[in-house]
Amino acid sequence: MNLGEELPSSSRSAAIRWLSNEYHEHNGSSYAVLQSPPTALEFSRLVHVSRPVLIKGYPLPALERWSDSYLIDAMDGKEFSVAVTPDGRADGITPGLDGKRYFVEPHVEKMAMPTFLSHLAQGSETSLDSGIRYLQSQNGNLYSSTEDDSEFDVLRKDVPRDVPWCTEALDRSPDAVNLWIGDSRSVTSIHSDPYENIYTVVRGAKHFTLLPPTEGWCLQERSYPHAQYTRDNPDSSLSLAPSPPSVPNVRWSSISNPHLPGNLPPEAHPIYITVNAGETLYLPKGWWHHVRQAPDITIAVNWWYDVESSGMDWVLLRFLRGPEEVAEWDAEEGSV
Repeated sequence: MNLGEELPSSSRSAAIRWLSNEYHEHNGSSYAVLQSPPTALEFSRLVHVSRPVLIKGYPLPALERWSDSYLIDAMDGKEFSVAVTPDGRADGITPGLDGKRYFVEPHVEKMAMPTFLSHLAQGSETSLDSGIRYLQSQNGNLYSSTEDDSEFDVLRKDVPRDVPWCTEALDRSPDAVNLWIGDSRSVTSIHSDPYENIYTVVRGAKHFTLLPPTEGWCLQERSYPHAQYTRDNPDSSLSLAPSPPSVPNVRWSSISNPHLPGNLPPEAHPIYITVNAGETLYLPKGWWHHVRQAPDITIAVNWWYDVESSGMDWVLLRFLRGPEEVAEWDAEEGSV
């Protein structure tokens, strides 16, 4: 049997909802707060429980160093990749001029640190024509398990390649270490990742809306055609360009604002966690997360540790996502 796909749809749905209710009955909507980083043994227990944890006191050189002037001097005019969108919603669902809804990736431009930080500091005054910028290149833009080069190699001295207590507990190094810089205009749409995620805020604050893997059914995943924002030059307006039919559709949640009251089904139990500068969030594998940022410039780094594919966890996460194929989005369903 392929992860429940041979079960009748009604039976699979009933099983997932039973799991969802049982999970909440046993765990509630609370999360732990640690006043200092855990030992490797303590962290291994947290991974076993697989619930979010807010960790304070993790020392990171970047916390003491990364002022605007430091970043400008360190990067020394070097350009890096920046995501640009008209509304701050990269990698999310957006309506096109044809009335369809698309999963849209951002336009990417090269930019030096002074220009980038100036854009963020000016806020909405710069967004109408030129677009909203967000440093979100991810996939190991600080450190990668597959590449030695980095656009931000000069900042590596301020961020360790791994988190010692996490690496020891999991007996592996992170697949990727990422740098994120943006402001409140950039929002990360709700999604889940197959990683154990250690997420530290260096400046500003991140506002997380979290749902456990058992509540993925609340998020109305649908199939969307792919598109990307494009433009001819940095001064022209962005336009949504649908990808060729050969590009596969993307499975994504239809709920764009899960943090707002009434946008999730009443059976959902979101957890809201604000991570301030100097704090670290342990976000377990498979947890759904929607992320907003403080109005001021917010900087964060995170370490992605790949999930162990053997055992029960990977199979269960796939089952909780439902069938491998989902229906295309229907305009009559709407979205929130």
